[in-house]
Amino acid sequence: MTTPRQNLLLIVGILLIATCLRVTFTGAAPLLDSIRADYGLSTAQTGMLTTLPLLAFGLISPLAAGVARRFGMERSLIVALLLICIGVAVRSLPSNSLLFVGTAIIGCGIAFGNVLLPGLIKRDFSGHVAKMTGAYSLTMGIAAAVGSAVVVPIALSGAGWHGALLALMAFPLLALLVWLPQLRNHTPGTITGARSLHSKGIWRSALAWQVTLFLGLNSLVYYVIVGWLPAILISHGYSEAQAGSLHGLLQLATAVPGLLIPLVLFKLKDQRGIAIGVALMCAVSAVGFWLFPQQAMLWTLIFGFGCGATMILGLTFIGLRAGSAHQAAALSGMAQSVGYLLAACGPPAMGRIHDVSGDWHIPLIAVAVISLVMAVFGGLAGRNREIGGQV
Repeated sequence: MTTPRQNLLLIVGILLIATCLRVTFTGAAPLLDSIRADYGLSTAQTGMLTTLPLLAFGLISPLAAGVARRFGMERSLIVALLLICIGVAVRSLPSNSLLFVGTAIIGCGIAFGNVLLPGLIKRDFSGHVAKMTGAYSLTMGIAAAVGSAVVVPIALSGAGWHGALLALMAFPLLALLVWLPQLRNHTPGTITGARSLHSKGIWRSALAWQVTLFLGLNSLVYYVIVGWLPAILISHGYSEAQAGSLHGLLQLATAVPGLLIPLVLFKLKDQRGIAIGVALMCAVSAVGFWLFPQQAMLWTLIFGFGCGATMILGLTFIGLRAGSAHQAAALSGMAQSVGYLLAACGPPAMGRIHDVSGDWHIPLIAVAVISLVMAVFGGLAGRNREIGGQV
């Protein structure tokens, strides 16, 4: 039986871990042009700095449940935070190759956190899944917004982009400090049935694939825009500082749905309408960036809200569509793995298209089309039903 103080410390720890799951990755985006110029990278090579973490998300996610089953949830999250810290340090060293190695290590740490945090919330806050999901999504977005807004000023202050990237270690270090007491206060928890991540039942479910593709396509369009928005804006005449500020605004806008979506979600008979609506916001804003770049702030707000709401819906669908915690673990692993592997294709592909075509028009049109497909899967995943049978 936990005390109120222990429960509060657990919630704070969860939220601080959430701050690390985006900012240490997306915080590098406003600096990509400086990194590219310093190391002489092509646009496609620079896109690998976005792709490597996504590949790690997809490849490592199926392993996270097994690690948690063996070592406990709390210890596994400690490992995740340590990996992020090590990755940030390695990435910040003055070496072209270590830049990519450190980025991959960060991706491995974030992958553990991505899978384990929803499992921890399901275990310890089963009656408040939507509220806790919204809270950690909000925290994740706010931290990412802060990171995107401060990295350019830090770099320009004399620290350079190496120092700016190193400064992002403040997030995982604080989370690690606050999370350490959980090793003493809680019995190590597990995600039961780690092998269910590969269970044939969940992978043969049409509804499971609808949830997975809704979440996966969201990740695809999000990481294309979050990775290339500064470059898109700079190509339209915005300064590096202005692009960094709008990139921070994008992260903040993705956090806002964390306040609103949980309040209305369970008042709806099903979630088809809201899922389709927020996906269409992503499509409209992508077209807006293409046709009316001078209104970039408006499109940034619309895309951020739509993409943030889609992510929260996708994560919530994992709990709503699963018939048990066991099944939810299987669906979470499937959605994280397939979704992020799909998303990993986006940034380098769009970077390559930009290199060939010379502008960002075709990538933005592609994002709009993908968002329309996401709306279709949102309509299917939003139906009020559960995956049949036990996994």
